[in-house]
Amino acid sequence: MQRPPTIPALACAAALLLTACGGEDKDTENPSTPARVTAQAGSATSVHVMWEQATDNEAVIGYEVFQQGTRVKSLPATRHMVDIDRLSPQTAYSFTVRARDAAGNLSTPSAAVPVTTPAPTPEDHQAPSRPLKLRGRAEGSREAVLSWARAADDVGVTSYDIYQEDSRIHSVSGTETTARVTGLRPGTVYTFTVRARDAAEKSSPDSNAVDLTTASAPGKGPSTAPTDLKATTRKGNVDLSWTPPPTGGPVKEHQLFLNGKLATTIVWGAAPPTGKATYTFMVTDKPGTRYSVKLRAKLPDGKWGDFSAQRTVVVR
Repeated sequence: MQRPPTIPALACAAALLLTACGGEDKDTENPSTPARVTAQAGSATSVHVMWEQATDNEAVIGYEVFQQGTRVKSLPATRHMVDIDRLSPQTAYSFTVRARDAAGNLSTPSAAVPVTTPAPTPEDHQAPSRPLKLRGRAEGSREAVLSWARAADDVGVTSYDIYQEDSRIHSVSGTETTARVTGLRPGTVYTFTVRARDAAEKSSPDSNAVDLTTASAPGKGPSTAPTDLKATTRKGNVDLSWTPPPTGGPVKEHQLFLNGKLATTIVWGAAPPTGKATYTFMVTDKPGTRYSVKLRAKLPDGKWGDFSAQRTVVVR
């Protein structure tokens, strides 16, 4: 007498309609290979490695940096650069980068990038001079090109570091005076500065700031960021002035961010200012304290608009 199929056998037969019994579809696709990998000696004992974002059919969750085949760093997907320290002076190195997804799949290694650390420098107590005449242009919706005048140092400039709102996002050799910044967002205001760095890891003061706005994505309207933001300090106060964005209606509220965090909401009543807006806030920190300032406006539809360019002020 034939026995009826057991419950597990029935379940397995049903599962075969979708996939193999006892398993699920697995992610076996490797991420793309990180592109545009660069390696720049930052000092006699450190190298700055940088690359562009990789892609995956699911999601890239991290990157692994290899020094001549040996993994030396593991980083989350949000990081696209890293400093490799504790190297030897006057030594040739080679670096590659691989992307990793949640299933553990690794991309093929990037092209190997060679770099040689310089000789140790004599005792160096002087930082480089400030890079001058920083200028730039946005190229499309996701890239920008920057250029500046060469800085001076008593020993020698080894690299130039590009900052966006106080975060270093790129580095180039001390022999270069241009940089291409990629991975930007469409329709966004960016504020860039550059610092020169020498082999003793001393950095110059910031260059002048340059504001660039990337092109809007197709179908998106013009930027809703406040413009012409100016910030000046006097004893115990910071004075701001700016032009609210054209929104087709009154702009009654702005949010003020200090050092990237919401500090206060500036609210006008039924009659907000026309043309230039101004605001003054008190500061109690000791002289020499730096503040990064930016704004965004509340639009007539109740949503918050784009951020303004950022300004940096120093308490007097």
